[in-house]
Amino acid sequence: MSAPPTSPNSPNPLRKTVRTRLGGGRDYEILIGPGLLQEAGARLKPLLKRPYVAIVADGNVAELHLTALKLGLAAGGVESVKEIILPPGEKTKAWGPLAFVTEELLAARIERKDMVLAFGGGVTGDLVGFAAAILRRGLDFAQIPTSLLAQVDSSVGGKTGINTPQGKNLIGAFHQPKLVLADTALLDTLPPREFLAGYAEVVKYGLLGDRPFFEWLERNGPALKAGDPEARAEAVARSCQDKADIVARDETEQGERMLLNLGHTFGHALEAATDYSARLLHGEGVSIGCALAFEVSARMGLCPRQEAERAMAHLRAMGLKTSLGDVPGSLPGVEGLMELMAQDKKVSQGALTFILVRGIGEAFATREADLSVVRDVLSDELADR
Repeated sequence: MSAPPTSPNSPNPLRKTVRTRLGGGRDYEILIGPGLLQEAGARLKPLLKRPYVAIVADGNVAELHLTALKLGLAAGGVESVKEIILPPGEKTKAWGPLAFVTEELLAARIERKDMVLAFGGGVTGDLVGFAAAILRRGLDFAQIPTSLLAQVDSSVGGKTGINTPQGKNLIGAFHQPKLVLADTALLDTLPPREFLAGYAEVVKYGLLGDRPFFEWLERNGPALKAGDPEARAEAVARSCQDKADIVARDETEQGERMLLNLGHTFGHALEAATDYSARLLHGEGVSIGCALAFEVSARMGLCPRQEAERAMAHLRAMGLKTSLGDVPGSLPGVEGLMELMAQDKKVSQGALTFILVRGIGEAFATREADLSVVRDVLSDELADR
């Protein structure tokens, strides 16, 4: 494996710690590496007022890993007083499942100082974090992310929420976890498509503001994809460090944190257009969205064409989706997609904020994107389907 970019130091190259520094007693650690599930009780117990937790898990994850988590909790003297199993899939991020989770936790007499564990991918983490934010006006929760996407993105930074028919993540709250346990051994059980969708969020960090990381991914992406444990630990740690640094400077997305949405304005519109179904995973939408952001930037004269081609070449080399033609089934026309983008949560005073680029590692937010160029790019993409 090629030398990694600078990342959190650890005597064990497979174990890393990233600290999210928010102040006000809200700092927390992101622990990364294989075997953390077996240590869950020992890691969580110092944060608990009493040795009990509630677990909310994705059904697929529960079938594979719930027994191991409970054994890991018990080994550290922690019991689970309630286990709630949710259906897998993006459609679980909705009002009905949110009501179900909160009512089940109340029925279990979860107290305000108790902790809830979000055990699954990004859908589970977002939903459970939001339930914790609103239940009894704020419960503690910890993230135990099981997908690559969740380990590098959604479990870090405190964004929680659900989707609505109008758009993605339009109902939610900022609610920071007390701890994140990212057991990279769990990535071995991910289906290849799920792993690749998560990789889109990894490469996003290089594309938006960390060119050395992107260059490292160009060299080491194949090893990471093939399962190299050191490459996976390094990629997760570097992604989390990049995000934690930005969140520490802009927790509630008033400025710089918006850059983390590179690819998401387009991607969220495509997810809504495909009814949040298995036709398009979140990370696949982000990958297409990143490619579209680079294409729009190049056509507007903001980004050298060779930079856009290099970014898209890496996405394609890793097997990621990069165009509207990669989305199966029908899609709305240009104006239909523009209307879906207009529901983006970054809209301010009626103007949509786009995350565009001046090159690899040079993203910026703007409310002055040339919408005629955006429409032309979408029109050309749709014509090629």
